[in-house]
Amino acid sequence: MPETHLRISPYKSGIRFSAVIQPRSSQNEVSGIHKNSLKIRLTFPPLDGVANKSCIIFLSKWLGVNRCKIRIVTGLRNKNKTIKIDGINESIFRNKLTTKIPNIFKDNNS
Repeated sequence: MPETHLRISPYKSGIRFSAVIQPRSSQNEVSGIHKNSLKIRLTFPPLDGVANKSCIIFLSKWLGVNRCKIRIVTGLRNKNKTIKIDGINESIFRNKLTTKIPNIFKDNNS
């Protein structure tokens, strides 16, 4: 059974969520949910903050959110990160994820 619970925490001006980053992938993509975190695959290596910067750029384009509204708040030197997005609420974020990956929150193996 796939993990489908993504922890999204609201705060005064947006949301925070956990992400697991897999660097050196064949393509940039959100591949699902892993251990209550959004799993993001990136082509860049984890050197000198390049993967962190590419994560922000990728999420900005993927979600249609201005890059300056996305920040990695914990895990700068780790694959497990907490990402903050200003100006968005949980409902909008979940809708954007579901639009891109329709079965991301489904409990079955379709």
